[in-house]
Amino acid sequence: MPIEILPSVCTMDCPDTCSLEVEVEDSRIKRLRGSRVNPVTEGFICSKVGNFTQRVYSKDRLLHPMRRIGPKGNGEFERISWAEAITTICARFKEIQQRWGGEAILPYNYGGSNGMLGQGTSDAAFFGKLGASRLAHTVCAAPTSTVAKAMYGKMPGVAFEDYAHARFILIWGANPKASNIHLVPYLKQAKAAGAKVAAVDPMVNFSKKEIDLHLPIYPGTDLVVALAMIHYWHQHDMLNRAFMAQHTTGAEILLQKAAEYPLEKAARMARIDASLIEQLAKMYAETEPAVLRVGWGLERNRNGGQAVAAILAMPALLGKFGKRGGGYTMSNSGAYRVDETRLADAAPSQTREINMNLLGKVLLEEKNPPIQALFVYNCNPVATVPNQNAIIQGLQREDLFTIVFEQVMTDTAVFADVLLPAVTFLEQKEIKKAYGSYALQYMEPVIAPRGESKPNEEVFAMLGRAMGWDDRAFHEDTEAYLRRAVNAISGMGKIDFATLKKERIAFFDFPGRTPIQFETALPWTSDGKVHLAPKALGENPFEYLDEQANGFPLTLISPATDKLISSSLGEFNMPELFVTLHPADAQSRSLKNGDKVRVYNHGGEVHCGVKVSEMIRPGVAAMPKGAWRKASANGQTATALAPDTLSAVGGGACFNDARVEVVKL
Repeated sequence: MPIEILPSVCTMDCPDTCSLEVEVEDSRIKRLRGSRVNPVTEGFICSKVGNFTQRVYSKDRLLHPMRRIGPKGNGEFERISWAEAITTICARFKEIQQRWGGEAILPYNYGGSNGMLGQGTSDAAFFGKLGASRLAHTVCAAPTSTVAKAMYGKMPGVAFEDYAHARFILIWGANPKASNIHLVPYLKQAKAAGAKVAAVDPMVNFSKKEIDLHLPIYPGTDLVVALAMIHYWHQHDMLNRAFMAQHTTGAEILLQKAAEYPLEKAARMARIDASLIEQLAKMYAETEPAVLRVGWGLERNRNGGQAVAAILAMPALLGKFGKRGGGYTMSNSGAYRVDETRLADAAPSQTREINMNLLGKVLLEEKNPPIQALFVYNCNPVATVPNQNAIIQGLQREDLFTIVFEQVMTDTAVFADVLLPAVTFLEQKEIKKAYGSYALQYMEPVIAPRGESKPNEEVFAMLGRAMGWDDRAFHEDTEAYLRRAVNAISGMGKIDFATLKKERIAFFDFPGRTPIQFETALPWTSDGKVHLAPKALGENPFEYLDEQANGFPLTLISPATDKLISSSLGEFNMPELFVTLHPADAQSRSLKNGDKVRVYNHGGEVHCGVKVSEMIRPGVAAMPKGAWRKASANGQTATALAPDTLSAVGGGACFNDARVEVVKL
């Protein structure tokens, strides 16, 4: 048979949302590459998705429902039918519901699939009807989302393609080369046109040709650096008072707090030279248009939310809006204005809410009521959530009934009592809304579902029917849910579902197609103003909480890499885990490149190799996020070393508050 070239869309958790061309021969995928249906994709994709066939046809692919037959965690299962799996789950849920109440059941999910049908549809209706505990989705983006909504109402941000118009670009807490690769060409265009580029990050992610200034600040000190810059602008009469008076509230609270951090004090805390902060402050204030790219790396500590607020205040304090290529970008997901109730067709639940970062603690300690059943889908918490060893201990409870609905045998799936096989994005119909690029895309399967794998909306509808419920949510098919998804969106103008299916993509109706902040996109706060000191920051806005070293000298960060931006594809894309140290830290520990080391603290220890590199600042160790347990020599990864403490704003995960020591094995 001839090779077919079929369209698709990547639904992975990434801001770019690439359109794809898929080569299919004899009903088998041969190759994936980028298309230009989404103009931002520009015909290229990351190597992670380029190699996605390794997952589709993996020997570890889950193809049939299964139940555990050996000890928990041993990965011993036997095949059962879908009917038997559904019956088993519903019978157990009814028993738990009768004895403990619905809140003893916890659905556990995140962004393994960012499609609109993947969560918040029949699953939300099912767990809502069950009266299950609710999950606070806080492992990523909770502090940033909380702050962005409170300050700007999640106003649409500067489009990637408009970065080419900027003459100053500040990248704070992000590495586009790893997790936003389609921004990189626009950075190059801007640089070629004379723009200055600066980055704030403990690691060096750009060459000297690519950027003009790098601030290698100590993790967790973003807040004091931002406040010092704001105080510098205040001292030198660089603030745009006219813009502030017309468009902001709360400036005096912010300026008063910033006065506590002169350059020299902030520099000592951030462990950098004060001249670097001053240079960055001048470059930002004196250049037009200027755009700020705020990433998610800076939120991963106890001061994260406060830091994001201070940084997002910067363009408002300087009046850097109203020009193409001027303003800020974080997540653009709010631009779609999705009515979640129209997706789920269910009344909002009033049951207790559990922070997902506390999974280990909740499984081991919660008593009112205790968690008796865990339903995991769209995520792999053993590899991605803090306090890994507590999570594993909790999953080993014999009285815990665990269902994992997954594509492959993950680190979490091996602890399941019942396994359900899920489709990949190449085997399903979906609608994908981007949270970076401004595009809504429709996709159809390029191959039939492998084995007996099924999409999320179908499985939770099956469960609802098996419970004997007559609600419409459990009797609709995928096509109906696709229509629901389109109808739930109100931020793009009128979208015709038939047209979307035909053209595969729909764009926003901004004049010129991309927004200009404070011209064609305004704050979505209640009063239309920027709230520079919102109530979401608590009673002490912009308060800096001192570092807690706990007797360990190195700060461990776990950044995204070009191999993994989550645990997805970690089964083949991170075969061997490593920790990166600065030469000075390696030398003081008598370590050389390639040595096998023990990275440890009170939470756990990771046995892995060491890389010695000047690409990381002294005092900091880096271990890639998302690695699976098999990548280390002792079955523990970076999350074993991460505390399950929560950020003051948004209850976010504090991965970068991990403090460790590294010694030779």
